Amino acid sequence: MTSSCLGFTRISWANPGGWSPCSLATWLPLPAGSLSCAWVPDDCGSPREAVCNFVCDCRGCLDELQCGFHGAAPAPGAPFTCNFERDSCGWQDISTSGYSWLRDRAGAALDWPRARTDHTLGTDLGWYMAVDTHRGKEASTAVLRSPPLHEAAAPCQIRLWFHAASGDVAELRLELTHGAETLTLWRSSGPWGPGWQELAVATGRIWGDFRVTFSATRNATHRGAVVLDDVEFWSCGLPTPRASCPLGQHHCRNKACVEPHQLCDGEDNCGDGSDEDPATCSHHTVTDFETGLGLWNLSEGWSLNHSAGGLEHPAWPRRDHSRNSAKGSFLISVAKPSTPAVLSSPKLQASGGHCALVFYHYLCGSEAASLQLFLQFQDHGASQTPVLLRSRRGELGDIWVRDRVDIRSVHPFRILLIGQTGPGGVVGLDDLILSDRCTPVLGEPTPCTPPPKAHCPSPHLTQFWPRRALCPQTPPPQPQDSCEPGSLSCGDLCVPPEQLCDFQQQCAGGEDEQHCGTTDFESTAGGWEDTSVGRLQWQRLEAQDSRGPAGHFLSLQRAWGQLEAVASVLTPALGPSGPACELHMAYYFQSHPQGLLALVLVEGGYRELVWHAPGSSNGSWTVHTVPLGARRRPFRLEFVGLVDLDGPSQQGAGVDNVTLRGCSPMVTTEKDREVTCNFERDTCGWHAGHLTDAHWHRVKSSGPDYDHTTGQGHFVLLDPAEPLARGPSAQLLTGLQTPGALTECVSFWYHLHGPQIGTLLLSMRREGAVETALWLRSGSHGNRWQQAWATLTHQPGSKYQLLFEGLRDGFQGTMGLDDVVVRPGPCWAPRHCSFEDSACGFSTGGQGLWRHQTNATGQAVQGPWADHTTETAQGHYMVVDMSPHALARGHVASLSSEKHGPLAQPACLTFWYHLSLQNPGTLRVHVEEGERRQVFSVSAHGGLAWRLGSVDVQAERAWRVVFEAEAAGVEYAYIAVDDLSLEDGPCPQPASCDFESGLCGWSHLPWPSPGGYSWDWSSGATPSRYLQPSVDHTLGTEAGHFAFFETGVLGPGGQAAWLRSEPLPATEGSCLRFWYHMGFPEHFYKGELRVLLSSTRGQLTVWGTGGRQRHQWLEGQVQVASPEEFQLMFEATLGGQPTLGPIALDDVQYLAGQPCYLPAPSQGDGPAPTLVPVVVGGALFLLLLLGLLGFAGQRWLRKRGGCLFLGRRETGAAQGFDNILFNAEGITLPTPVTSDQ
Repeated sequence: MTSSCLGFTRISWANPGGWSPCSLATWLPLPAGSLSCAWVPDDCGSPREAVCNFVCDCRGCLDELQCGFHGAAPAPGAPFTCNFERDSCGWQDISTSGYSWLRDRAGAALDWPRARTDHTLGTDLGWYMAVDTHRGKEASTAVLRSPPLHEAAAPCQIRLWFHAASGDVAELRLELTHGAETLTLWRSSGPWGPGWQELAVATGRIWGDFRVTFSATRNATHRGAVVLDDVEFWSCGLPTPRASCPLGQHHCRNKACVEPHQLCDGEDNCGDGSDEDPATCSHHTVTDFETGLGLWNLSEGWSLNHSAGGLEHPAWPRRDHSRNSAKGSFLISVAKPSTPAVLSSPKLQASGGHCALVFYHYLCGSEAASLQLFLQFQDHGASQTPVLLRSRRGELGDIWVRDRVDIRSVHPFRILLIGQTGPGGVVGLDDLILSDRCTPVLGEPTPCTPPPKAHCPSPHLTQFWPRRALCPQTPPPQPQDSCEPGSLSCGDLCVPPEQLCDFQQQCAGGEDEQHCGTTDFESTAGGWEDTSVGRLQWQRLEAQDSRGPAGHFLSLQRAWGQLEAVASVLTPALGPSGPACELHMAYYFQSHPQGLLALVLVEGGYRELVWHAPGSSNGSWTVHTVPLGARRRPFRLEFVGLVDLDGPSQQGAGVDNVTLRGCSPMVTTEKDREVTCNFERDTCGWHAGHLTDAHWHRVKSSGPDYDHTTGQGHFVLLDPAEPLARGPSAQLLTGLQTPGALTECVSFWYHLHGPQIGTLLLSMRREGAVETALWLRSGSHGNRWQQAWATLTHQPGSKYQLLFEGLRDGFQGTMGLDDVVVRPGPCWAPRHCSFEDSACGFSTGGQGLWRHQTNATGQAVQGPWADHTTETAQGHYMVVDMSPHALARGHVASLSSEKHGPLAQPACLTFWYHLSLQNPGTLRVHVEEGERRQVFSVSAHGGLAWRLGSVDVQAERAWRVVFEAEAAGVEYAYIAVDDLSLEDGPCPQPASCDFESGLCGWSHLPWPSPGGYSWDWSSGATPSRYLQPSVDHTLGTEAGHFAFFETGVLGPGGQAAWLRSEPLPATEGSCLRFWYHMGFPEHFYKGELRVLLSSTRGQLTVWGTGGRQRHQWLEGQVQVASPEEFQLMFEATLGGQPTLGPIALDDVQYLAGQPCYLPAPSQGDGPAPTLVPVVVGGALFLLLLLGLLGFAGQRWLRKRGGCLFLGRRETGAAQGFDNILFNAEGITLPTPVTSDQ
C-alpha cells in the first residue's frame, strides 16, 4: 500500500534568518523546546534520561554522541543531523538476511543501480547509507535502526533524503517504536522520482525511550537498491529549565517556560504535562473522541474511528492526536467529494463576551480536500446566516495541525465544522477544546443544521476573527451533475481538470483560467491557498500603512499551528508552460535580523528555489520579474516566508499584483525560432530545462572563463559543483522547430575542461518519436574551445527540438557552449567519434556486417568486454563478427565514413582497434579521395587490450576513410574499432608527444573509482581556473602547450591522476625521456610524479621524484624493459598536505630499443647522477646487490634533492616482473638553478 501523504515539508533551510533566539524574549517562529539556551557546565555526569534527548547537557554536547546524529551542538534554530560523512552516527543495521544496510561512498560501486552522488556534498566522494541489490526470489527486508533516544517534544520532526529508482524497491517504511507500540510514521510503495527525494514526518510527543527504524523491502521483481542521507531531527528537545521566564510567559512545574496560549491546548508543551494539568484545565470542555462525541452533534459523513479502522485507505491517519497512538480515536470523513460532513456544537454562550475553541485537523490525500469553520449566531431565537471564520484547503500531509478561533459575542451561537474530502482525500478532527468561557445554553435543542453557504465575515467582525482562509475563494456554483467531478462547467462545455490552469483558455469567459495565480488580491486570492502548519500564515489583508496605495495584498501574519515556522501559500496545479513564462509581482520584505521570503516551484516530489528576496530589503514595495521557463504539468508555485513578528522595526513580508505572463506553450515568437546563436545579446531560442536543480547560465567572459566568439563576450556555462545542485544533469533546449530542409547541419563550439568534468550530450527530440542522441563527449578535452557538428535528418512535416545536456558524472571543471549554427545540408564527417552517441554516419555498404554495439548486458555475441572510450561494458564501439558462419574466409566487410572536408594541412588520423585472441584475419584502412589507397594494415592474433593505429592523411578534396576486415575463417573471431580522431599535424611516434595538438596517443581517462581525476591539456596563454606553468618546454613561450594536473583537487579520498600510453611491444631496453614542471610552496607541501610500468603481471614504479621544486622545466629519463606488452603511466599525486600546485609534462619521447644517456651537466651544477642498473631476478646475491646499490644511490640522491622509488605501488608485486631493467633518474637542472636547492 502506498501512502499518498508524503510528509509536510515546505522548504528545508536550517535557521535561514541566522537569528539567535536566546537573545529574544519571545521567538515566535520556532516551537518552544526546540532550542537549548540553558547554562552548560564544564563537565557533567548526565543521568540516563539526559543522554540522547536532543539537549546538550554537557559541554561539547558529549551526552549526544552517537545518538543517530553528530554530537556537536547545532547552531540556534538548526537541527541535530547526521550526514554519514564521518561515521554512521550510531545507526545500526539489524537485517536478518544478506539484504542489508552499509555505510558507503557514493562512487565506490559504479555498477550498482543507486545514486552516483551523495546528498550532502553532491559528489561521488560523499558518504551515505546504502542497500545493495540482492538477487533471489524470497522477499527480504533491510532494517536500519537508530540508537535508543529519550523524549521527543510535541513539535519534533524527522527529515531525511532517500534515493530509490522507481521499481527498484517494493516498499520503504519509517517507523518509531516506544514501549510495546510501533508507530508507522510513513510507508510507501512508490513510484519515486529519479533523484533525491525529501521525506519529513512529525513524531508527536513521545514519552520515555524510543527508536526510529528505516526499512527497505525487496522481492523477486524489485532488486532493492536504495540509499539514505542527511537525517535530521528538528525541534525534538524538551524546553530547558530557567530560573525565571520572560514577561507574560507561564513557568511550568519543571521550570520550563511556555506561551500563555499553549496552556490547555491538548499538547504537552512544558515537557512534564503541567501545562495540561487537570487542575488548571478542569473548566475547559475537551472532546477527544475516545468515549464519544461529547457535546457535539454530527450529520452523515463523519464517523468515529481509529487508525486500524481504515488502513486500506492510503491517506488514512496512522495515529490520533490525543494519545499519539494507533489505538486512539478521532472523527473522520471519507464522504463523497460532493457530500459535505457537518459537525455542530450545541448553542453556546461566551461568558463575558469572549471564549475560544482549539481544535486539531487532518487534511490528506487530495488537493481538493477542505475544512471550514462557521459561526451561526442566534439572535432573538432565530438562526442567522452562518459566517465563515476558518477555511483550510489542500494537502497538508499526514499530520494533525492545531488551530484556534477566538470568539467575541454577546449573542448565543453555534460552531459548525464542515469537511469535504475531495477525490481520494481524508478529512479528520480530534481534540476539540472549548475554553472555560464557552458554556452551553441549558435547555436548548440541538437541531441538525444543513450545510451553510460560504460567507466571509462582515467588516465589523474581522477585528475579532482573523481569517485563516484567503477569503472569498468559493468558485461560482456549477450545474448539478452536468460534468464529471473535478471538471468545470462553462456554458455547454465541460473542461476536464487537466485543462484547468493550463494557460490556454477553453471557456469563452476565461473561467478555466481564473483562480490560477494571477491576481491583484482586491476581490479574490486568485487561487492561492495557505498551507501553513506553524505559527505564521499567509493572509489576504487590506493595506493600513504607508507602504503603498490602499488595497488588498498577501501578508505574513500570526497563526496557531504548532509545527514548522515557515509559512506557505500555493497555487493550484498549473501548466504546461512555455519557455517564455514569467511571474511578475510586487513585494515588500523587512526583517532584522534577516528572515526569508522566497518563491519555490513544486513539481512532483521535486522542489526548486527559483527566487528569494535580498536580505537587505528595507520594507518598501519592489517590482520584480521571475523567469519560470518551460515546465511540465502539473507544477505549483509556492511563496514561503519567515519573519519575527515580535522583533524590532515592524518586520513583515507581503506580495501583491502577481501576474503570470507568456506562459502558454502554444505561443511562439520570432525569438523562439532563433536556434543559431552566439549568446551575445541573450540566449536566443535556447532556454534552460528545469527538471533538476543544476542549470546552464549565460555569463560574460571573466578571468578563466572566456567565450569563443570574441574572447570577451558571452557564452553559456555549466559548473557541475554549482551550489545547491543535486540533480543528475542540466539541460539547455530549444522550443519546437520547423525544419528549413530535410537535412540540416548543426555546428557549435564546446569547452570541456577540468580534472573531473562530466559528459556533454547533444540530442534531438521529434514529435511522437524516441529521443535521438547525436553527439557526446566525456571528460576533459583540453583548455580550449573545440568545434563539433552533427547532421539532422527530418521527416516531411515534422517538428523537432535540440537539447544539450550536461551530465553531473564529474564534479571538478566547467562546460561551455558558444556559437551554435544551423544551416541546410549535411555536415562533413565528424573529426572525433567515440561511437557513444551513434555510429557517426559510418555505413556498411548494405552488408550490415559491422554493428554498433555495447556489452552492457553481457549478451554480446562477439566483441571486446569493454569499449576504449569509457573502458566499461556500458561503452559503445563498432564490431564485425569474423566467424565463418558470419563472414566466409577471404570475404571482406567494409565500414565507410561520411565525407570529410578537404585538409588545408597534413593531418593525423588515429583510431583504436581490438583483435580477438583467435586470429580474425586482416584489418586494412583506406583513404578514398577519388581513388582508394591503403594506408594501414594489421594481421595478427589479438589480446585483451585496445591498440592504437595512426596514419598520416593529406587530401585536397573531399575524402572518406574505409575500414576493411578480411576474414581468416576462424571461429569466435572479431575485429572492433573505437575512438577515431583527426588532428592537424603529422602523427607522432608511439608514446611520444610534444602536446602542441593534443595528448597524442596518451589516455587521461581516470580509473573508475571515487575521486578519479584526469590530466588536462593547456597553454600558458590560455586563461585557466587551475594553476599551470606560464610557458611550455617545446616552444618556451606562452603559446606552447603541455599536459598538466592540478593536485589541489586531491582532497579527502582523492587518489591520483594517471596519463597512460598506448600498449607498447616487449622490449629488452628502451628509453623514456620527458620534461616535467612542478610548483609547490615552501615547507611540507610537495607533489610527487612517478613513472609506472604496467603489464598483465602488475605495476612497478620505475622512476619518481617528489618534494618542492622550483618553477622550471626539468628533464627526466628512465630506461625500461619488459618481456611482454606493457604500458607506461605518469602518475601525479601528493606526498604531503593538500595544496594548490601543478605538475606538468612536455616533450615526451619513447626511444624504442635505445639506451638512455646522461646529458652534459650545466655550468654551476654538481656532478651528474650516474646510471645505476638494477636487475630484479631470483638469485639471492643479485637481490643483495640491489639493496646495497639502492641504499647508496638513495643517500647520494638525497643530497641532490632527488628520490629513488623501487616498486612502491601496492598493486605492483615485484615477483610479477622477470628481468626488468630500469634506471635511476637522470635529471639536468637548468643553468639558473644552483646547487643550494
